[in-house]
This record gives sequence, structure tokens and C-alpha cells, in this order.
Amino acid sequence: MTSSPNPLDMTRRQVFGSVAEIYDAARPGYPDVLVSAVLDYAALGDRPALEAGAGTGKATVPFAAALNGPLTCVEPDARMAEVLRRNTAAHPNVRIEVSSFEDWQPGDTRFGLLFAATSWHWIDPARRWDLAHDVLAPGGTVALFWNPLGISDPDLHAALAEVDQRHGLTHTPHAVLASAFGDTPGHWPDMLGHWPAVDCAKDARFTDLRSLRFREEAHYETADYLAYLSSLSMYAALPADHRTQALTDTATVLNTHGTGAPVERIHDLFLTRRH
Repeated sequence: MTSSPNPLDMTRRQVFGSVAEIYDAARPGYPDVLVSAVLDYAALGDRPALEAGAGTGKATVPFAAALNGPLTCVEPDARMAEVLRRNTAAHPNVRIEVSSFEDWQPGDTRFGLLFAATSWHWIDPARRWDLAHDVLAPGGTVALFWNPLGISDPDLHAALAEVDQRHGLTHTPHAVLASAFGDTPGHWPDMLGHWPAVDCAKDARFTDLRSLRFREEAHYETADYLAYLSSLSMYAALPADHRTQALTDTATVLNTHGTGAPVERIHDLFLTRRH
């Protein structure tokens, strides 16, 4: 999403396997309207699709169900890939490759769609657009999407932000009040860096850039919200005792302010085509 590493430490992409089951249980999926928007734009037919950084299959499963052709999933962590295999067992069109996207080789296959669900920022920013261009057939689609969330209640947000500050946590969901997201797709104050359209607009190899946003309100019970936080890299990377204390303090705030966390979930989608 940026021509330089985003605010997240790139080495933290290696921590997700340690929380693979929590990730699978606690992370939200992606709405049908987003999947439909990608496939309508791609007009893929039976051409093959490719997913970079598939994780445990939060996006893989709805795409696999909707696709007419094969889907290759590249996932760097074997522990995440094991859960992905379980989740896609009912979809024979899915093939899983355990590799970083940077090291993976497509062979002679060129794809009609490359998508990345909350993973593009973990791919080497100096190489990812070259890699995307190389794996796509002419006219092939790149679809990049994320689902950040923000706390809806200002008082609760401020209290949670204070906990984060005390524990040295940055770029958490408490960095941004839900209302601060505004109405512009990719506007994420203090979150994951700038929107991929910034890079792509300067790259003549890609055309027909589009940005879309879908929103939904949600409510997490305290235990569910703590599990969600536990699946995020900034929490998973903490030493166990530090993570436990940070989550305990977060639970105290949530329970003091009521029951759980009212949030607004943002689903932002970027689309472009290879010339």
C-alpha cells in the first residue's frame, strides 16, 4: 500500500501462525457485496484466480464458492495453511501453496484475478506491483481489500486508547474513532499507510483504478473482542505476560463502560487492471 514499509514492522507477518486458530475464530470475514464487486469487475469466467496471503481462508472460502475456475492460494505460514486446508476442504477448485508471495513461482500460468485480503501490506513494497504484473494475464484484475474497524463510542475509545498508550501499543483498532474514517475509501487515519491507488496511479502498467467502501455496524462481547485483538500482529508479537496484562486492562475498560465493544467495520476495496 505504500512505496516504503507501512507503520507495521514487516517482520510481524511471521507471528500469525502462533495464533492461527484464534485468528480463524475471531477475525471477521468479508461481505458478499464485496465479493460480488470484485467478480463483476474481473469478469473472470473460468480463468484461474490467485490469492496472496490467504491466511486461514476468511476471503478464500466465499471466493472459492463463487468462482467457476481454479483458485491458487499462496500462504507463507504452514500453520495458517493447515487451517486453510481444513476450511477449503469442500472446495476442490482450491490449491494451496505454502510460500511467501515474493518467493512463489507461478510457472507458465497467468491469472485473470489476483486478490489479497488484509495482506497486501505484508508483501515487500519494493516488489509487490512487479509481482502482480508478472502473475497476471493482460487485462487481469488486482483486487486488494481490508476490513479495519473503529470503536463507535468516543468515551470508550478514549479509555481504550489510554490502555494502548500505557502498554506501548500502536496502530491498534483504538487508534481511530469510527467517525474519523470519514467517507473516502482508504482513508484510515494512523492505520496501515496510504491507499494503494497512490502507488498504482504512478504505474502505467495498470489502468481503470477504482476504490469502493462498504460499512457495517457490529457489536463484540468482551471475550470475542479480546480474541479479535489477540489475532492482531501487535498483540501476538508481545511477550505472553505483557499481552495478558494488556488484554486484562482492556477487558476492565470494556466491562466498566458497559458490555463489550460497539464498532463500525469498514470494508475498503481497491480494483485495477493490468494493461
